[in-house]
Amino acid sequence: MATRTAPQIRVGIGGWTYAPWRGVFYPEDLAQKRELEYASRHLTTIEINGTFYGLQKPESYMKWHDETPDDFVFALKAPRYATNRRVLAEAGDSIERFFASGLTHLKRKLGPVNWQFATTKQFDPEDFEAFLALLPRKLDGQTLKHAVEVRHESFRSEAFVALARKYDVAIVLAADSEYPQIANLTAPFVYARIMGTSETQAQGYSKKALDAWAERARQLAAGSVPADLEPVAAQAAAKRGADVFLYVISGFKERNPAAAQAIIERL
Repeated sequence: MATRTAPQIRVGIGGWTYAPWRGVFYPEDLAQKRELEYASRHLTTIEINGTFYGLQKPESYMKWHDETPDDFVFALKAPRYATNRRVLAEAGDSIERFFASGLTHLKRKLGPVNWQFATTKQFDPEDFEAFLALLPRKLDGQTLKHAVEVRHESFRSEAFVALARKYDVAIVLAADSEYPQIANLTAPFVYARIMGTSETQAQGYSKKALDAWAERARQLAAGSVPADLEPVAAQAAAKRGADVFLYVISGFKERNPAAAQAIIERL
């Protein structure tokens, strides 16, 4: 009989190339071409940003796969050409090109895909459902994980939560930011982006805040929404746990790797 594995909590950052990280996160003498190799051995996941701005080459996916540990997982920001449009139902060609661009070369290191929408994009139930219906469920036999990062207050709607749940799509949990928080569990995994790191804290967050995020991650992995987060409507505990992908993003970016590592240590 197959054994059910316990939910995993992965913590990381957005991207791995950022000049101010040299001498702070990366050793000064580390060759730039080894930054991903280094970062992937101190974190458990990274959200790739370059895929948001344009299609990547298959050779890049191969390289990223080979430079990282066997149990490492990438999240990918989906191309803006699919999400930054007036009619989402017309995004099919952009979605197809993205999934044909070489993602399969990440193999089992391919994690969630984050579809990020502009702050001005409002919730149109019919059009948004048409978009969700375009998202493929599998790629070369591998089940895909989709998350949607919506950043307009109109999405704080029970109808939106119901749509996400219908399509097994996670709603990105935005935290410590100005964006609306929709802390509803709608998929078999959780995708969180925390954005409150500060220059005044050596690890980005205070020890109390880091403790709190580690505990929230544990609760989310267990299938429950922490009491201090904000779902749109009452959220019953899930029947089973969920993998958690938590990224320290924005804020005072120089401190983000330290914050991610501090949360990993607590977990």
